[in-house]
Amino acid sequence: QVQLVESGGGLVQAGGSLRLSCAASGRTFSSVAMAWFRQAPGKEREFVSAIGSGGTKYYADSVRGRFTISRDNAENTVFLQMNSLNPEDTAVYYCAAARSYAVPRLTPDGYPYWGQGTQVTVSS
Repeated sequence: QVQLVESGGGLVQAGGSLRLSCAASGRTFSSVAMAWFRQAPGKEREFVSAIGSGGTKYYADSVRGRFTISRDNAENTVFLQMNSLNPEDTAVYYCAAARSYAVPRLTPDGYPYWGQGTQVTVSS
């Protein structure tokens, strides 16, 4: 059974940093794309960042230059380093994994596997 478990969320002041982790189990994801999405209250789930199997990285304009995605294939884990956080980054952050795509999709429907989410709250 495939399982994605996020960790690292929390409450941080504006300007602070957090590092999210997503540990995958049930199969190996080294050959497929993985991504982070987020959903704020009353809003649709939106793309944040993704990384392909070859390490190519994609970012939403709103986080480019502040967030960094990385992956450790040996540990079947993907990370999201978030710096210079602001209140607009407040959301539940979800890890997602593709079934077979090596190149990331930038929409939620490209990912069949999802974690339960981790709350990130940025205070002003």
